[in-house]
Amino acid sequence: MKIALSTLTLVLGLASGAALSQSTAPNDAQIAGIVVAANTVDIDAGKLAEQQSGNEKVKQFARQMVTDHTGVNKEASALVEKLKVKPEESATSKSLKDAGAANMSKLKALKGRDFDKAYIANEASYHQTVIDALDGTLIPNARNSELKALLVKVRPAFVAHLEHAKQLQASMQ
Repeated sequence: MKIALSTLTLVLGLASGAALSQSTAPNDAQIAGIVVAANTVDIDAGKLAEQQSGNEKVKQFARQMVTDHTGVNKEASALVEKLKVKPEESATSKSLKDAGAANMSKLKALKGRDFDKAYIANEASYHQTVIDALDGTLIPNARNSELKALLVKVRPAFVAHLEHAKQLQASMQ
């Protein structure tokens, strides 16, 4: 239940945070900040799962999350440097960071199968939420064509991560 609440906070933060807490759509600097925050949250959770899980499939998934999301952050960082845009904090990026910290606290308190199930369940919800945010907020509001192209380019990886998480989740039932 506590994991579900942190996921709900994350969903609300990503899907509607920009719309509810800002009078206008996020600008490119805020979108960059959201992208970096979203990837960092997943990198941190993946590193924890690599250390704490006893399930080799969960560890492999976590390693892939760390690798893939680190790669996206590197691409995003290179692009914002090229464009001379500094990722900007927004209500949405702050909500992501806060929800990520709450999720980490909850995950750290779990062990064994309980940890694995909670981590994978959160990953499935998280990736669906990020896909929804990409489709509904980030891609449509990105004004810079290179930033928009990067968001479009990384979307299939998030879809693949979601499907992988769902497969793992089904195998843990």
